[in-house]
Amino acid sequence: MKLAGLRVIDLSRFLPGPMLTQFMADHGAEVVKIESIDEGEPTRTIGQMRDGISVFFANTNRGKKSLALDLKHPAGVEALMRLAEASDVLVEAFRPGVAERLGVGYRQIAARAPHIVYASISAYGQTGPYRDLATHDLATEAMAGVLSLNRGMDGKPAIPGLPASDMLASMIGLSGVLMALLRRKETGRGDYLDMAMAECLLACIPNNMGSAMAARRQPDVGEERSLGGNALYTIYETKDDGWIALGGQEIKFAANLLTAFGRPELIELCKLPPGKAQHPVRDYLRETFRTKSRSHWVEWFKGRDIPFAPVNSLPEVLDDPHFRQRNMVMTDTRGWDHIGNPIRFADEPGQVRFNVPALGEHSQEVLQGLDYSAAEIAQLRDQGCIKEATPQEIARHTGLGDPPR
Repeated sequence: MKLAGLRVIDLSRFLPGPMLTQFMADHGAEVVKIESIDEGEPTRTIGQMRDGISVFFANTNRGKKSLALDLKHPAGVEALMRLAEASDVLVEAFRPGVAERLGVGYRQIAARAPHIVYASISAYGQTGPYRDLATHDLATEAMAGVLSLNRGMDGKPAIPGLPASDMLASMIGLSGVLMALLRRKETGRGDYLDMAMAECLLACIPNNMGSAMAARRQPDVGEERSLGGNALYTIYETKDDGWIALGGQEIKFAANLLTAFGRPELIELCKLPPGKAQHPVRDYLRETFRTKSRSHWVEWFKGRDIPFAPVNSLPEVLDDPHFRQRNMVMTDTRGWDHIGNPIRFADEPGQVRFNVPALGEHSQEVLQGLDYSAAEIAQLRDQGCIKEATPQEIARHTGLGDPPR
């Protein structure tokens, strides 16, 4: 696999950092997740459970090793330093300044491990007026202006179903980490990566910045081609209260659809700017799609060269044969569903490992690999500096390493 031989330290929590490091684990990296000795990763207890294990945690921490370590203890910091000396990447998502106060900031780590690629993920970055604001995904989407574009049917800002700030920081952060690793092959030195979630959002809306940049005017979502102003790029309700989406703005798709409906005279309107000029087309399509069920339209669109999709529920997606065939949704022998890895190589493909670590399951293994003696590990245990999973906790997390079916 592409990242075999790399060791990654995951000091992050919740979503952006854990997803970044899980993608690396899926492609062969050894990821050591550093967890607090009390509760560990907060997502262990968030949301729905399967056999006592959080779906959220399993979806973001599979294939990793868990080292439960007290970083407020000098011996815990020293253990992390020794691990950094034997690692390639460190990802942390503390609020700015926390890592430094703990003694594990970039300069402190790099003094012992100058080869380390160190990535910090935060809401607004390590500098600037918003540096110390406490926040999560939704607030950064609001601050970066993205939420102002996400309007519900009532015209008011609506909470997006995708944590875009978290996930974009994760994926752009992964790109940055891999860039730094590539450069390190020539220089022998690592680097520091300052990833701001809000900045990742700004970088990903260039197509919706036209009116703001050209005229300092907030875009009217009803007039924007990618936000619903185009009659062929929007969402329509069906007779059974379902929903379908049209996703093609090119005139050829409008011609294909309106010709099939016997309304070719409406094609010319689709050549006009998005917004009011296309309202007759939108009104016609709204009335038409309301005459039949969602399932009817799914069948009707088959074989037609028109960008169309039903608005699927999440359970429907999990059972969709396309995503199943491509292993984007997999089921292990325990019957648990898992989300696959979308980074696909023809040579050296990634491999999803379903095992989910118990808190502190690999504490002893990792420390032994750093040449800690049995007596030193026992001392760390006695000092309350590490936690080790019990055999019962480990057993509850096993049985997930089987191939997909």
